[in-house]
Amino acid sequence: MGKRKQRSWPDVPAPVGATLVDNHTHLPTCPDEIPRANGIALPLEDQLARSRSAGVGAIITCGCELPDLAATVELTRHERVWAALAIHPNEAALHAGVAEPSPDGLVPERRSHHEVGLDEAIASVAELAASRERVVAVGETGLDYFRTSEAGRRAQQEAFRAHIRLAKELDMPLQIHDRDAHADTISILISDGAPERTVFHCFSGDAEMARVLAEHGWYASFAGPLTFRANEELREAARAMPAGLVMVETDAPYLTPHPHRGCPNASYLVGLTVRVLAECRGEDVVTMAEATTATACEVYGMSLV
Repeated sequence: MGKRKQRSWPDVPAPVGATLVDNHTHLPTCPDEIPRANGIALPLEDQLARSRSAGVGAIITCGCELPDLAATVELTRHERVWAALAIHPNEAALHAGVAEPSPDGLVPERRSHHEVGLDEAIASVAELAASRERVVAVGETGLDYFRTSEAGRRAQQEAFRAHIRLAKELDMPLQIHDRDAHADTISILISDGAPERTVFHCFSGDAEMARVLAEHGWYASFAGPLTFRANEELREAARAMPAGLVMVETDAPYLTPHPHRGCPNASYLVGLTVRVLAECRGEDVVTMAEATTATACEVYGMSLV
């Protein structure tokens, strides 16, 4: 057998010629959270420096576990960093005391912070989101049915509804996590009344779903999977979205775009997704970058001046 290919941190791609916004990522809140490539971690300061070199003017980092909320807000001390806060749907089930085996037999691990009840955990989100100027969104919240028992799904739906109410109370955008749960996610948004600015982070639907989003004025944010060769259905969805409802993200350190799939991801790579988005929509890359940045600034109320 040949040697396993070594994965390294990708080089900084050439700037696209316009300022970019990574509207959903997960910056490390401590050194232990930084993934390693060939045994090398890329410190937060270096990640941010590379993002500046790549033309990234704003980063929204997401804290979606109770122990990370305050640390995520602390990251906004950096000039180009804003925050989104929520209790992730998988975390919501654990806070609700649900740790039942999933359909594939896996049992989710409950940790000490899951002893805090779901209502109290969401109250912590509300307190921080309401009191910090650079918290600009409630998210990521939603539904994740990939490995979730029926009881877990019910807890996720309860948490999703609570986050919808919170986003409307605070007049904040809502960032949605939707994995294998398209129908229920849309149904709850319609029945409960979606916030005025509703963003499907890492959009994973098809063109038909994109048309549903467009009908309701909801936003689709595209990440690295848009660049994967096999995901033509996702590119069809991107073509179906009105230009003013499209944004881009990395969801780093996950979902690294082509041609670096398998390597660690970081905000400085978001331009690779912008290039593919422009290509699949038949638009100039600078025009696409300017449009997605303008949309992100409008949605989240950010100024890059």
